[in-house]
Amino acid sequence: MYTFEAVKGKLERVTGTAWPTARQVKKHIQKRKPRAIFFDGNGNVPNNPKFPFLHYRNVVSLTGTADPAAVFESLFKTNGWTGAWRNGIYDYVHFHPRTHEVLGIARGRARVRFGGAGGKAISLRTGDVVILPAGTGHQALKASKDLLVVGAYPVSGEYDEFRARPADHAQAQRMIPKVRAPTKDPVFGRKGPLNRLWKSRTRGRKKS
Repeated sequence: MYTFEAVKGKLERVTGTAWPTARQVKKHIQKRKPRAIFFDGNGNVPNNPKFPFLHYRNVVSLTGTADPAAVFESLFKTNGWTGAWRNGIYDYVHFHPRTHEVLGIARGRARVRFGGAGGKAISLRTGDVVILPAGTGHQALKASKDLLVVGAYPVSGEYDEFRARPADHAQAQRMIPKVRAPTKDPVFGRKGPLNRLWKSRTRGRKKS
């Protein structure tokens, strides 16, 4: 299924078929405030000491869309988050120390643990968006057979994938602070909540 979706997405981007414009996508965005969570490092997964993980619940309405994944791809690209892919979520703990990541649930549902061991398991469903600051551990604990996720990254980052193991921890801790905050929220753009939360939040402040 995922191979088909990847090919389908590439063809849509090249031909423009079923590819929604930024104006069309805007009509599907629903006003939402994100839930912000800081995760502690645990010796295997560093997480991010500066930027909180963000979760938008049901922020994109996909009713009546020709291709739900294309809606997310167009939305993320409009806001400067590129390198989009269509797939599921790995069932092992991993994280990206040199880039932030956004995940949009285009179809189905999944229960995903963020933050590694001692983190938090969150149920995600169609229309949800989560933003993972560099270093945030994530692992699918359970997923529906029809799960389809769209992921993307800020242009300023560099993709890399680390597993949850002590050998990589020290190196990752040196990389993570060097990853700059993006200029735009992947859903709401330059004036979105991410810009405020990732510039003003520090550990120890009250979580929303």
